[in-house]
Amino acid sequence: MFEALDVFAIVVEQSSLNKASKLLNISQPALSRKIAKLENDLGVKLFHRRGKRLELTSIGHLTYIFAQEQGKQQRKFLRTISQHQDGSQISVTLGASLTTLQTTLPPLINTFMVKYPTAEIKVVTGRTHEIVLALREKKIDVGIVASSINEPGLTCIPLFDDHLELVLPRTHSLAEISEVNMNHLQGLPMIIFSSGTWYRKLTDELFQSTGIIPDIRMEIDSFEAIVRLLPTCKAVTLLPKSYLHQRLLDDNDLMVIHIPDLKETRRTTSLIYGDYSELSKAAQQWTVETTSLFNSSILYQ
Repeated sequence: MFEALDVFAIVVEQSSLNKASKLLNISQPALSRKIAKLENDLGVKLFHRRGKRLELTSIGHLTYIFAQEQGKQQRKFLRTISQHQDGSQISVTLGASLTTLQTTLPPLINTFMVKYPTAEIKVVTGRTHEIVLALREKKIDVGIVASSINEPGLTCIPLFDDHLELVLPRTHSLAEISEVNMNHLQGLPMIIFSSGTWYRKLTDELFQSTGIIPDIRMEIDSFEAIVRLLPTCKAVTLLPKSYLHQRLLDDNDLMVIHIPDLKETRRTTSLIYGDYSELSKAAQQWTVETTSLFNSSILYQ
């Protein structure tokens, strides 16, 4: 039917079966049969025939609009196929948790886009088990998760180790203490991450193992919101080291205090994918560029 719609669109644009038949290099009777078959297949009349003139019916007008749209989509699809065949089109679908999206992905995407400015990058968010499932169902090309994955059929490449750090306003009372430890967090006003992420799980496990009961004022699923609220609430928080760049701290008048016990919250962020030979050229480029960045210690030194 798509070919018939293309023919129909040409007839409309030429306003004449005679002109359209010459453009299509077919006889006028053959063209008339094509239009008659299309009308029969659709079960509607597309033209009012007034002598040699053809006038679109109302449904014919809608059909012409549809034919134009499907023609554009068909041409776009064929261009995409051609670009994928010669490797000129770079399109990657990534899977990442919301927290990984906020910490790890931005610098990776920025670096990749500098090298491949026409690349199309799509991101699907989910928890680690959802990212793994999306990989198996081929809904995404690669995933970045804040854990090590050991499952059949999946390759897991460790990128970097991360752990939580204590973050607080520079005017906070703890900023004046020379050596801060976990006991200083007892009863302290805190903003922490919402439930369901490994950051929150690590935080809960940390408090449970150390017997610390902080004064939790807010639970938020956005690092940016937590950072902006700390000075206003005069609270502290625990955030992953990978997120804490100096400019972020300076812009929000914050500081980091290192507590040795927080190194026990270490987790490994990893790149995961299925059969490498089945990845598109673009996805293969992403895996190479990503592993190269971390191997060269450009990020998260």
